[in-house]
Amino acid sequence: MRLNRFLASCGLGSRRACEEIILTGRVIVNGRKVSDLATVVEDSDKIFVDGREVDAKEHLTLALYKPPGVLSTKSDPQGRLTLYDLLPPHYRHLHYVGRLDNASEGLLILTNDGDLTQKLTHPSHKVDKEYLVQVDRPFRSENIKRLLDGIPFEEGLARAVAVHPISPRRLALILQQGYNRQVRRMFDALGFTVEKLVRVRVGSLTTEHLKPGKWRLLRPDEIKKLQEPAGGARKRPRPARDGQAKRKPE
Repeated sequence: MRLNRFLASCGLGSRRACEEIILTGRVIVNGRKVSDLATVVEDSDKIFVDGREVDAKEHLTLALYKPPGVLSTKSDPQGRLTLYDLLPPHYRHLHYVGRLDNASEGLLILTNDGDLTQKLTHPSHKVDKEYLVQVDRPFRSENIKRLLDGIPFEEGLARAVAVHPISPRRLALILQQGYNRQVRRMFDALGFTVEKLVRVRVGSLTTEHLKPGKWRLLRPDEIKKLQEPAGGARKRPRPARDGQAKRKPE
């Protein structure tokens, strides 16, 4: 298989991240430094990254409900609580797919499957990420149109694929992009302050039956379903959380 795919299967990140590892000369294959992205490796090859031998691992993927105040990072110099403090030691090699900022909460996926990471994060795969948002004042229909039309960021046009009002100050927002702090920045551009932000769904996977600070391993059928075409999960009603009103199916 291609070297970048092999490194991703070892839990070193997405294929794109592994390409950077290769290009920067950090990989040794059978005693020879390799920087060619077209390199193909076999099961019998000895492969080292940063001086350490790597092997393909069994794929593991879990869902975790990140509470507010927990950092999406491996470690914190100030000793604050991180995602990995919520996991047993033998799962701390997994990398998280996307981020939630310190004040936000909700669903995070952690995995050592680079292919899955690529499918969940690259915009071309159009995977839904659904958020419940509470803002500081009533939200009007013209603001919804602006979210759907898109708001210019330096990185590109940030836009929602669906917006569903729940109450005057609360709504469900569905994105297929992953710009840094995208939800908060979009509302800030419209003059609103986000008071509460919860990610309740990624693809077909929801926070149902998952309490804050808890995690569970995903079954193979759940992982497969995560990669289905976008929008399939939108047609089913989603459970209310934290006193939030249920919405009817679309």
